[in-house]
Amino acid sequence: MRRRDLIILLAGAALARRQEAFAQSRDKVYRVGLLSPTDDKSPFEAPMVNGLAQHGYELNRNLVIERRAPALLAELVSSKVEVIIALGYAAAMAVKQDTTLPSVVISAGDPVGIGLVESMARPGGHITGISDVSVEVTPKRLQLLKEFAPNLRRVAMLWNADNPGMTLRYQAAETGARSLGIGVQPLGVREPADFDAAFEEMNRAMPDAILMVSDTLTTLNRKKVFDFAVAHRLPAIYEYDFIVRDGGLMSFGVDLDEAFDRVGALVDRIIKGASPADLPFEDPTRFVFAFNLGTARSMGFEPSAEFLARADEVIE
Repeated sequence: MRRRDLIILLAGAALARRQEAFAQSRDKVYRVGLLSPTDDKSPFEAPMVNGLAQHGYELNRNLVIERRAPALLAELVSSKVEVIIALGYAAAMAVKQDTTLPSVVISAGDPVGIGLVESMARPGGHITGISDVSVEVTPKRLQLLKEFAPNLRRVAMLWNADNPGMTLRYQAAETGARSLGIGVQPLGVREPADFDAAFEEMNRAMPDAILMVSDTLTTLNRKKVFDFAVAHRLPAIYEYDFIVRDGGLMSFGVDLDEAFDRVGALVDRIIKGASPADLPFEDPTRFVFAFNLGTARSMGFEPSAEFLARADEVIE
């Protein structure tokens, strides 16, 4: 056989092997675990599914998502998932303490501050993910509140006091407010009934605005906050744009599509053999300012065109 023919034959065989490997990887079904704070579908799930799809993992084609609450982590592990996505503080601590499966964490608070990892640059264990940037983002939220309500002197801050990750977020928000000369009315809640006590406290000493730190407890009770804010004409700011689409006044926070695209990239690298120990926690890089003009008008506010022009999304 001539050398040229041999090269062509070998090249053809190599191409056939690559095509076969591609077909196998395309047809394989990957099992990803989702550890979510509740059994109900989370608002984070849609951007998570979209983020995985950006990296070739499509639900009902080559992707199965097994969803469990943190208390049922053992069930998730026994379902033979290849990697776990942990949403929130409780889920993050569960994967740290009760499994060694590779895990990607998001929306859990400062990963070093809550004791999840020793270093963001070198997690060193079986956990990586997207970090919290409340220290950097909170001043922007307060500045937006101040711009909307120039007479802002005191802001009520609602957070889940039983959640150490959210307590760190509250502390960052409190520090940011005081640095801007804004007083803080701290209103920690631990269960749904505590919201009524928080509203009573605000009625006794009415603040000029509300900042809600978002976790499962506060997000599930968000409509109580909406109703109180509208009834008392209190500007309120939240952390995620989906809360504004649901009736909140405004939000400034992480672009969830971008954040979960990066979660998908981390999951993809782990499935392909990378160790979470070698994958640094990543900081979010894109942020979204959303404003609900309908809510503003229901409260008797008509924001300026200049203010609205700064919003990435205006809901009418």
